[in-house]
Amino acid sequence: MAQVNVHDAKTQLSKLLARVAAGEEIVIARAGKAVARLVPIEKKRARRVLGMDADKDFWIADDFDAPLPPDIQKDFE
Repeated sequence: MAQVNVHDAKTQLSKLLARVAAGEEIVIARAGKAVARLVPIEKKRARRVLGMDADKDFWIADDFDAPLPPDIQKDFE
């Protein structure tokens, strides 16, 4: 992770943003102490469409509704 001082960050902001857009994280420091971090913004996930798996086959185990073994059940209580 690269570190730059505030003055360099102000004068080279466009270059730093290009590096961040490429996936790099950059720390901005004042008097040698980190005060901020430039990181890429996470891309939004595509929205899931209701019913998108409607035509796909799936199965449910026969013992799906069976009680859990006591040692596992106690972990949920």
